[in-house]
Amino acid sequence: MNIIKRISASYLRKSKMQQRCQSNRRPIAPLGSRILTDPTKVFEHNMWDHMQWSQEEEERAREKATENSLMRVQPEDQDKYEREANKYWNEFYKTHKNNFFKDRNWLFLEFPEILPKGRKDQMNKKEKSYHVKLNATNSCTNVGFPGMSEEGKDYCQNNLVDGLTSVRGHAYNKSQAEPVTDNKRVKNYEQEPVKQESFPGSGATYRILEVGCGAGNSAFPILKVICNTPGAFLYCCDFAAEAVELVKSHLSYSSAWCSAFVHDVCDDSLPYPFPDEILDVILLVFVLSAIHPDRMQGVVSRLAKLLKPGGMLLFRDYGRYDTSQLRFKKGRCLSENFYVRGDGTRVYFFTEDEVRNMFILAGLVEVQNLVDRRLQVNRKKKVKMQRVWIQGKFQKPFQPPQNSHQ
Repeated sequence: MNIIKRISASYLRKSKMQQRCQSNRRPIAPLGSRILTDPTKVFEHNMWDHMQWSQEEEERAREKATENSLMRVQPEDQDKYEREANKYWNEFYKTHKNNFFKDRNWLFLEFPEILPKGRKDQMNKKEKSYHVKLNATNSCTNVGFPGMSEEGKDYCQNNLVDGLTSVRGHAYNKSQAEPVTDNKRVKNYEQEPVKQESFPGSGATYRILEVGCGAGNSAFPILKVICNTPGAFLYCCDFAAEAVELVKSHLSYSSAWCSAFVHDVCDDSLPYPFPDEILDVILLVFVLSAIHPDRMQGVVSRLAKLLKPGGMLLFRDYGRYDTSQLRFKKGRCLSENFYVRGDGTRVYFFTEDEVRNMFILAGLVEVQNLVDRRLQVNRKKKVKMQRVWIQGKFQKPFQPPQNSHQ
């Protein structure tokens, strides 16, 4: 019996790694390879990957979320949290400065699309330490992204030239393993002059926007990579002026390759400091969940207009029944799956379908959309926490969808 268990465990680990190594450049799943096969060893590590919930666990989580949402915040208080959201986030950063969140150095493993052309090879050298086997024979339809939709596969087939392989949503020439520039639609767009002559980053050829930059926990890991890359430029904005000031006062900040600015993404009347359709990448990580659900679609649709054709919007946020949702006490629920913390900041917990519908309605193509379930443990206190996140990648089409009635 023990032999059977060991063989099963070995097969599980092998099958998970095979799924993660289907891409020819990077592990395709945002999950690691630490699989919990022996429950008695759960406290040997701080985090376990690829967790599968039983029906009983799913039902208990649903019951807990239902229970803590029975008592809602009073309407007048809900209005206050919406009206004074700026105040609460400013107070958050005044209190915590840049000490609350750790730098997100994992970004390049989860989202290699952030990287401009000249830095991909450099990051690939670091990747060797992960012992990822390369597979240069995959075609676009065989990449096997977790959560990749049929529409995403069709989009790859219709928009990429022959002889290409797709790496987590980007097209690469198999022989050169570099971003493809043979697509005529890409070339024609890049040759078009930018309508507005002068703005921060107007001379750049590769532009990234991080929405909700906070104290710079994503911005500065990105700057470390792109600061010496000619043509690369990072924009980062936040609702809280206190957060933007923390970014600007950092020693790594330079207006030569970065522009940080205060911006309320919920206010459509506020212009961005650059024209539409010039961004290669938008990073939306643990930001949308802080916005009222009724305003999320407007935010996503506006951001989609900033992307150039072929540009990518990279998303990661809280998933339904994450431990942090189940820990809320009664009386903290604003509306279904939307809560207010003790400091006045708010958080929403998404499902895959909700995320998919928002971004597709904004005119983007789904490349990846998945649930990342992990088991986080506190080895000292012997506490187990089920973490749930949603991760997605959505691309702006090179051509708008044709109207079937025309």
